[in-house]
Amino acid sequence: MSEAILKAEGVTAGYVPELPILHGVSLTVRPAQITLIIGPNGAGKSTFIKAIAGLLPVSAGQIVFDGAAITGISTDQLSRRGIAYVPQADNIFRSLTIRQNLDLALRRAGPDAAARLDNLLKQFPALADKLRDKAGTLSGGQRQFLAVAMALATKPKLILMDEPSAGLSPKAAQEVLEHTRALTVQGVSILLVEQNVHQALQLADHCFILAEGRNQIDGAAKDLMNNKVVGEIYLGARRIGAA
Repeated sequence: MSEAILKAEGVTAGYVPELPILHGVSLTVRPAQITLIIGPNGAGKSTFIKAIAGLLPVSAGQIVFDGAAITGISTDQLSRRGIAYVPQADNIFRSLTIRQNLDLALRRAGPDAAARLDNLLKQFPALADKLRDKAGTLSGGQRQFLAVAMALATKPKLILMDEPSAGLSPKAAQEVLEHTRALTVQGVSILLVEQNVHQALQLADHCFILAEGRNQIDGAAKDLMNNKVVGEIYLGARRIGAA
C-alpha cells in the first residue's frame, strides 16, 4: 500500500478547547486518492477538516503531512507546504470578477502565473467564457468550479474539501464530484467531507465514518456502499466504541 500523504492520529479539537467536538479521531489519506468522511449531522466532520486546515485549535493528537508535523500550523503556511482548503461557503470573492479571483489565487505564482492561468482555464472552460463577469453571478456549480480552480492555482498536493455539493442541483453536484475524481489523475490527493453519501462512495477510494466526534468504521468505499452497519451509523441508530 502506498505511503500516507496525510495522517491524523488521536485528534481532539473543537471551537473551545475545554469543550472538544472531536475525541481522538484518526485518519489516513493516500496519495492521488479520494478519502471520504461521512457521518450524521453533528458528527464532527467539518470540525475535523477545519482542525487539519489550521482553523481550529487541536488540544491533543498529531497531524502529519508529507512526513512533517503540521498540527496547529496556519492555513496560509499550509498553502505554502502544498495543502489547499475549499470551505463549504464563502469560498470565492463574489464582488470580484472571475479573472480577479484567479489572479488573487495566483499572486504567488510569479513568472508561472500566466501558464498556470491558461492551464486552469483549459480545465474549467465554463470559467474561460466569463472572465469579466462578477463571481457572484455564477451558478452554484460554477462557483464551486471557481473555488476548486483557485485551490489548484497553488499547485497543491492535497485539497481539503468541505461539502462541495451542498445546495447544488443533483446534476451540478454530480459534475462537481466527478471533477473531484478527475483531480486524482493529476496526482492530487483529496480529503472530502460530503453529504451526498451514495454519489461520494461511488467516486471515493476510502471512507471514514464519524459519529459523536469519534471514529466508527472505515474501509474501502466500494465495500461500504451496501454495508448495513454503515446505514445504521449514518442514520444515527448505532454507535461503535462511543462512550
